[in-house]
Amino acid sequence: MALTAAAIKNAKGKAKPYKLTDSDGLFLYVTPNGGRYWRMNYRHLGKQKTLAFGIYPDIGLADAREQRDAARKVLAKGNDPAEKIRLDRIAATVAASNSFKAVADEWLVKVEREGRSAVTMKKLRWLLAFINASLGKRPVTAITAQELLTMLRKMEAKGRYETAKRLRSTCSQIFRYAIATARAERDVAADLRGALIAPKPVHRAAITNADDAGGLLRAIEAFEGFANTKAALQLLPHVFVRPGELRYAEWADFDFDKALWTIPAHKTKMRRAHTIPLSRQALAILGTIEHDADYSRYLFPSLRSVDRPMSENTINAALRRMGFAQDEMTGHGFRAMAATLLNEMGLWHPDAIERQLAHCDNNAVRRAYTRGEYWDERVRMMQHWSDHLDFLRDGQKVVTGKFGMAKSQAA
Repeated sequence: MALTAAAIKNAKGKAKPYKLTDSDGLFLYVTPNGGRYWRMNYRHLGKQKTLAFGIYPDIGLADAREQRDAARKVLAKGNDPAEKIRLDRIAATVAASNSFKAVADEWLVKVEREGRSAVTMKKLRWLLAFINASLGKRPVTAITAQELLTMLRKMEAKGRYETAKRLRSTCSQIFRYAIATARAERDVAADLRGALIAPKPVHRAAITNADDAGGLLRAIEAFEGFANTKAALQLLPHVFVRPGELRYAEWADFDFDKALWTIPAHKTKMRRAHTIPLSRQALAILGTIEHDADYSRYLFPSLRSVDRPMSENTINAALRRMGFAQDEMTGHGFRAMAATLLNEMGLWHPDAIERQLAHCDNNAVRRAYTRGEYWDERVRMMQHWSDHLDFLRDGQKVVTGKFGMAKSQAA
């Protein structure tokens, strides 16, 4: 039966399957239940074959004829059109799996398995949401430096210079991962070094002189907020860890018999376990916290859920309540306070102070050496530091003499 629009319209309800035939091999196969399927018969290398073009009416007559003509051109070159369609589908599948978003998602799984913290993973996903919205579906090999720069410039136009800088660096890591997994040949994000606006360095606010440090410690002692928040504020100056490390502190991380707090690698910024010698004062503060492992594994659980640590805003909010402005003191500022005053004492080796701040040397051999060499000094230093904090809190005045040696006298 001839293949016409009228014949197609009436092609249903027959007792047996039949064909509506066009010229050059195209036909519509009609089943008794009304199904209509485009097919094409052809010969390749002496074998009779059939090629499927889809279902009517999803594929119209004109589209079916266009596909038939394209298949005949492939045949004219001595190739099998069915094989070409198969290879095109494979290529499309590979291209889809090699989109920037697909590679980025795979990279995220990798770095999470390497031990990145939940906070870091949250920030990475937040960053990548910017580029995935515009370039995520693009094949990773097709993205150009100019495309990436255009997207980052939009971010800069909103004043987000630091975000743009971090996103360029994150994209660079993803492109390098794509290269390592044979899905890209070069890192186009590397071409953008120097092209973005360099954000001005922002130093976290910190109190770094002895008199003001004493005032801060007295304000903490007078704090009338939630008991656990006060305990966290009291402990932080003595251990000067990063606020996030304090928030996620668990009872299981402490060895009270040995007076040690070991922060597991997955909780630290440098992804290396960090041990803190606990002074008598730090142990006494820890002793004021009600320890109930059945209640929460955290020292400082959230008020809303014992399965989560306190909010990241708790410490800074408490400092604001005590009258310390955002540009005056932050939770992270206790690290700068300790680093400054300990160095001014002139009593401790700078490497011992750096080790206690968990500022690890990039040289693995030197890092292992300094860890062993300065441990005993760090134990003495942390007790001396806690004694010094008590001295400052009680209203004493520290006068820095020559050569950085600390001297003290009554106020």
